[in-house]
Amino acid sequence: MRKLILLALLAGCAAPNTDPTHDTGTIVGEVGDPRNRARLHTELASLYYGNGNLAVALEELRAAAAADSNYAPAHGMYGLVYMTLNDNARAEESFERALRLSPNDADINHNYGWFLCQTKREPASIKYFLAAIRNPLYPAPWRSYSAAGVCSLRANQVKDAEAFFDRALKLEPDEPASLLQLGQIRYRQGNIGEARKLVTRYNKLVSPNAESLWLALRIERRMGERLQEQAYANQLRRRFPASPEFLALQRGQYD
Repeated sequence: MRKLILLALLAGCAAPNTDPTHDTGTIVGEVGDPRNRARLHTELASLYYGNGNLAVALEELRAAAAADSNYAPAHGMYGLVYMTLNDNARAEESFERALRLSPNDADINHNYGWFLCQTKREPASIKYFLAAIRNPLYPAPWRSYSAAGVCSLRANQVKDAEAFFDRALKLEPDEPASLLQLGQIRYRQGNIGEARKLVTRYNKLVSPNAESLWLALRIERRMGERLQEQAYANQLRRRFPASPEFLALQRGQYD
């Protein structure tokens, strides 16, 4: 399971792709009530975070907290930044403060759940994903179902993971992480036809990775489709020659 891919697909506060227009961490001539100023600084922090500028994101969050120390999304954003910086103590403190201020906030619950999963507390993470899903205003519940599936797999709770991925795909049929991970489960169950549909859909939606190519290769091998098997092997060799999947191919270790 690729941690980097899962972070890209599942991380909580997705920032817009456009570059922030400010580069000083402050808003010149800002006006309005403290809560509005905190919101604006937090939104800027999200933009900088999405573009990888964590130092300026922290500056914006300090400004947000100075404007309104009880603005929960600012503390939730602090949690994401500190998680990315591997400062787990500060990340946890920030997420917990955010949840005390806004216990039903879907994004904060999802992000704290993902933080717990990333810090090897997978069983504890599930209740926060479910809390996010219970919020009727949450626009992307499939994201939390998918994350819950990933974390259930890490805890070897395969049946729970299968149910979570199924729910995610019912809500969003093109949710990439659920397609790939449910494809892996179906392959291990011997449901090769369904596994093939899932991984084929995944590889059409996003750029194939070593994990998805390896799954597709083994499916075609099981089905006796040697030309397709070789095509996937060639892609794996060309694009991911240092991957564990390619090494397994060289050794003939298909399962």
